[in-house]
This record gives sequence, C-alpha cells and structure tokens, in this order.
Amino acid sequence: MKIFMTGGTGFVGTYLTGQLIREGHKVTILTPSLTGLKLKMDGLTYLAGNPTIKGSWQESVRDHEVIINLAGASIFSRWTEAQKKILLSSRIDTTRHLVEALPNESKYITFFSTSAVGYYGFHEDEELTEASPGGDDFLAHLARDWEVEALRAQTKGARVILTRFGIVLGKNGGALGQMIPLFKYFMGGPLGSGRQWFSWVHMADLAQAFIFLLAHKEISGAINLCSPKPVRNKDLGKAIGKVLHRPSFLPAPGFMIELILGEFGSVLLKGQRVIPRRLLDASFKFRYPDIEAALKSVIED
Repeated sequence: MKIFMTGGTGFVGTYLTGQLIREGHKVTILTPSLTGLKLKMDGLTYLAGNPTIKGSWQESVRDHEVIINLAGASIFSRWTEAQKKILLSSRIDTTRHLVEALPNESKYITFFSTSAVGYYGFHEDEELTEASPGGDDFLAHLARDWEVEALRAQTKGARVILTRFGIVLGKNGGALGQMIPLFKYFMGGPLGSGRQWFSWVHMADLAQAFIFLLAHKEISGAINLCSPKPVRNKDLGKAIGKVLHRPSFLPAPGFMIELILGEFGSVLLKGQRVIPRRLLDASFKFRYPDIEAALKSVIED
C-alpha cells in the first residue's frame, strides 16, 4: 500500500516507517525540512511541507491509500498558555488540513489519527476501555478535539481509526529515554505517591498493531494502543531499577513536580488504568504484555 505519514521523523514515526516498509508498503513522509534526515530506505520518500499550514503538499495526499497522522508537539513541557496553543495547533490544524486534502470519495482510504489515553482523564483504579467516557481536564479535551477533527474524514467515506497511545517504550527516546539516566545515577524512583497507574506499550507492539489494523478492514473507531497489563508508577520504577541493577527508592515529591512543571506536573502524579479491549477482542497478540520483559528488550538489546 501507499502510505502518507505526518510526524514520520519522530520517535514513533521512524520505527513505524521501517516496519511498514519491511512489510512491503511504500511510505511518503511529510516533513518541514529535508535536511538532516537519518532514515534512508528503498520505498521511502520525503515531501517538504508544514502540515499546520495549507499548501501544495495536500495535493499528494489523494495519491495514497493510507494516511497515518502522528504529528503533534510534545506534551512533555510546562504548559504555558502559549504552549497550549502550540499543542492544539500542531494537532487540530494538521488533522483538519489532512481531512481537507482527502478526495470526496475516500472509501478506499484508511485514516489513522493519533490520540492518547489521556482522553479518559483520571479515574484512579477504574479499568478504562474504548467504551469509557472522556475526561474533563486539558489533556482530555485536547484528545477529544483531535479525534473530532479526524472523524470528519468519515463524511468522505474514509475508514477512521483513532489510535489512543499509552506511553511508548522504545530505544533512543521517549519517556524511557528521560528516565533511564536518573536511575543510572542512583536518582530514580516513584513520582509522588507512586500509586498512579501507568498505561504503556512497547514500540514493537505498537507497530505490529498498525500492521494488524491495516489488515483488518472491519475495525474502525477508537483503539487503545497500550499493554493489557498497566502498572503502578512505583512498580514501573522497581522494574527499571531491576533491569538496570540500580535501586529505586528515591521518590520525587509531588509538590516539587507541580512547582517545576505546573499543570503538566499534576498529570504525572495521576494516571489511567487503560485496557486495549478492542485489540484483545480482535485476537491481537502482544509480544511484550509484561513490563519487565518489555524493559529488558529496550534496555539490554
């Protein structure tokens, strides 16, 4: 299949692109700059363009059977009002412009649009599935607005899949890339109480889920892309410490996290216990459902 991707040069996009091409697909990545691109493969094409702005790049969208929308500014920062506008624009404007670029008859197109488990808000110990209602905090509203924009592709006949990511664990980046150095220098431990749930997914399972969903044309709508075994933050810390042979006893006080990171800091002290019910019901098999095995594959390989 011919696949058009935004966010393809990032942490998830780079890995996913490689896997899709190995499966025999051809991928076009939209990128603001054509300099410094590291991934080079047969079957991969780069196209210059900024997805937050309308442009000639939109003409290329209609030549593809699959759209994968991964673009979005990182949430891992202090959320000033200016930063919130960037978070919104990088998601909403990009998605709107992609949908506008679809042909009016798009029944042959599958439109993947990224979302996040933050959609559900915070529910302490409650298990959350795709059928659970959305939350009412900033991240929940951001995810919901993002999804509403993507669902407009249905009016053109496209199959829309909303991939609600958990925290992605992979090599050379992501949340784990920020956590490992702390543990190596004996500074790792739980955030706040450590009781908050951590919904996560191994990068290999995330990529395989995309390939699985491409093949299963009967599936559409929201899909939780996370392990069936979420863990508490303190247990994540213990698992990282065990794999790295480091202690995990130095907690980061909640008030300090909120003081430094503001509203985003409060998000780190809460969490969601999210289950990928629809993937499990469709008989998708996770290679890394357990956190310790997942961490070993990322850290030790």
